[in-house]
Amino acid sequence: MAIILPDLPYAYDALEPYIDAETMTLHHDKHHATYVANANAALEKHPEIGEDLVALLSDVEQIPADIRQALINNGGGHLNHALFWELLSPEKTEITEEVAAAINEAFGSIDAFQEAFTVAATTRFGSGWAWLVVNAEGKLEVMSTANQDTPIMEGKQPILALDVWEHAYYLNYRNVRPNYIKAFFEIINWTKVAELYAAAKA
Repeated sequence: MAIILPDLPYAYDALEPYIDAETMTLHHDKHHATYVANANAALEKHPEIGEDLVALLSDVEQIPADIRQALINNGGGHLNHALFWELLSPEKTEITEEVAAAINEAFGSIDAFQEAFTVAATTRFGSGWAWLVVNAEGKLEVMSTANQDTPIMEGKQPILALDVWEHAYYLNYRNVRPNYIKAFFEIINWTKVAELYAAAKA
């Protein structure tokens, strides 16, 4: 298979009590695995386009029409989840000075950023994601996308992501998405955010 389901970088129960082991197991082993399988099935129909999902989703018009939406849904689902797992940490991490400075410049304060991100995650109707991205001007921006769409499709580099599909939180938080969003801020891997920010600015 061209695309491989990555292992979680921690145990299924490592994020408790914020995200429970059953949710992590279902989310990774079932939902993410399905995106991987379906993306591979789509790519097998057009081996001539290669397997670089980032390059393909950076310009979706280059994807053959008969697999375009399947690759947006499932290739995007794979990229989004592979990033999401790395942005969660069982260990407490702190915002680096560089990232904090960029957040303060873009939003005025860390609290204002958190509020903007929370609004994006809360108001995304149905299924989707909330993001902190580096835009084409090299500035930070909060946005949300529907379903498994990725900011890469808009020429933006994601450095923080929150899955707000119900499968990401429903077992633990039921229909109270705001409580899940609040918990997310307790387990962000700010070290990974800093790494992605540096790469996006390079």
